[in-house]
Amino acid sequence: MALSNTSESGIVTSRELRKAGVTARYAAKLCGPGGPWRRLMPGVILLRDSAPTRLQLLQAAVARFGPDVVVTGADALRARGVGCPLTREVHLLVPDHRRVPAEPGILPRRTTRMPPPTLIDGVPFAPPARAALDLARLELDPVRIDELISLPLYWGLCTLDELSEELDSGNRRGSAAVRAALRRIDPEETYAHGLAKKVLSGCPLPSPSWNTTLCDRRGRPIGTADAWWDDIGMAWQFRTPKQGAVNFHPLALTATGAVLVRCTIDQLKKVPLEVAAELVRAFGEATRTPRPKVRAVGRIDAA
Repeated sequence: MALSNTSESGIVTSRELRKAGVTARYAAKLCGPGGPWRRLMPGVILLRDSAPTRLQLLQAAVARFGPDVVVTGADALRARGVGCPLTREVHLLVPDHRRVPAEPGILPRRTTRMPPPTLIDGVPFAPPARAALDLARLELDPVRIDELISLPLYWGLCTLDELSEELDSGNRRGSAAVRAALRRIDPEETYAHGLAKKVLSGCPLPSPSWNTTLCDRRGRPIGTADAWWDDIGMAWQFRTPKQGAVNFHPLALTATGAVLVRCTIDQLKKVPLEVAAELVRAFGEATRTPRPKVRAVGRIDAA
């Protein structure tokens, strides 16, 4: 039996099986109790008898609904490295002219605005802005909506303008809560983190802790770090202190022996390679010096 179009994950359609000479009766037998295959959805089979992974479910959904569908929501964000919880259902965008059969575990949404997909692991995913907004529209909790629509900014996948343009282009029905959340976004706070993540993605450095307050041995706050490498005592500051926030002088931190790298958001955007080189240089310096006697706690702001 040759299945040239079968993906490495083992997802295959009944049509592909027939083309390979496997009859419907024989396929049903192989998918039956004790058989080596598993039927995931009507017309879609996993060529092994094991619980499917999330990727296999996504590939199965695309095989079931057709190549013109697009996966959106949490799966589309996670495919790009965003750390967000998976939804119970796979969220699909389907062309408006298509009939949509009901399928357990699948949340299909017909739309006249099919986004240009990005193919990752054989699955077509919606752009980050569309995916975040589609996910936020499913939520009722305003706090959760705020978190969801800020994700692509936080991870540097789109800009606030791109989010706004995507929202304005869509159906306004049921979007009031999302629009209100978009107005509450602090673009500097979220976008700066995304830019910083992009800079670090090109550096041979371990992941830091984010948004950290640093204290001396007596527990007195002496500084903040937008990113902090605790093992070696290195801090990175790139945000401008907000009005009303506690403003620490950089010398209070460097006097402890901590290595401090400072840059602006504009530098993150315009000269990321230079910032990355400075981080690598400073990291090497920090590994050659004793760790400062400071400890990291949660972020501190003015009352």
